[in-house]
Amino acid sequence: MVAIRGEYVSAIKSAETQSSIPSAWRLAFKDVVNAFALRDYQLTSGVAGVEPVSAQTAAHIRRYIEDYGEPLIELPEQTWDSSVCIWTGTHWDVLIDIWTASEGRSDLVLGARVFESDPDYRIQIGMVYVP
Repeated sequence: MVAIRGEYVSAIKSAETQSSIPSAWRLAFKDVVNAFALRDYQLTSGVAGVEPVSAQTAAHIRRYIEDYGEPLIELPEQTWDSSVCIWTGTHWDVLIDIWTASEGRSDLVLGARVFESDPDYRIQIGMVYVP
């Protein structure tokens, strides 16, 4: 499923089909990648709706990004054309395409889980890697 830019995208609970990243989550993921671009891998300044990142997970993310060797940039709108999520029955598994200064869309992805949480959503950062 590909979202049309500017169109509101809702969270879809379908374990059968991947869907576009819901509009309600996009700002949080942009803020996470911006923090990573500033080398704040534990999100020490905080991102609304995102759980703190453990030291172990942050170290893994730092190593992977540093080994990749390209500076990250803010996620452009095109990110949402190729980033996806899928409902697992308890949460959504999410893959966000990450962009770099020299490549544009890179091979790196941000893996996360999104849980329903009254009244909104709660995001748990997993890892950054090349699938």
